[in-house]
Amino acid sequence: MSQKRSSLKPLRQANLTLRRRLGLKGEIALATAPTLIVLTVMALVEALSQQRLLFASLASSAFLIYLDPHHGTNAVRTLILAQMMAAIIGFITYLLFGGGYLSGGISMVIAIMLMILLDAMHPPAVSTSLSFALRAGQVSNIVLFALAVGITVLLVGLERFALWLLARYS
Repeated sequence: MSQKRSSLKPLRQANLTLRRRLGLKGEIALATAPTLIVLTVMALVEALSQQRLLFASLASSAFLIYLDPHHGTNAVRTLILAQMMAAIIGFITYLLFGGGYLSGGISMVIAIMLMILLDAMHPPAVSTSLSFALRAGQVSNIVLFALAVGITVLLVGLERFALWLLARYS
């Protein structure tokens, strides 16, 4: 069964030799985009919401994308499906059970099961489900979170292009 799981493998078009040719300057240049994306998301969150912890898992997503933008875990489909599904699951368990450990535990288990069933395994999404389940206050940030996920999705393409560009000219 795990042989079919595409979100656990490098993408077919991945050229893993590109990354091996990068030196320290190339790695720093490649790390710049995720850093800027995370800072942009943080500025957006600060301007529109007070629920900063709901967006912390996107920093982990950005790092995974930097680490290996050609891996199935970081594919656009996987990222969007896992993160948005986890946010909705966390929000629903919060509504059903309140903001406690029961809600958090149930949301994590459901998110993991659905990521496996849908072949959309993106580990930071587990934190997303927990963050939404444990959140404080009555403000719903799912739309804002979707916007932040969209910004993070742009990072996938940007990182793939930057990796290709840096490897080509180094």
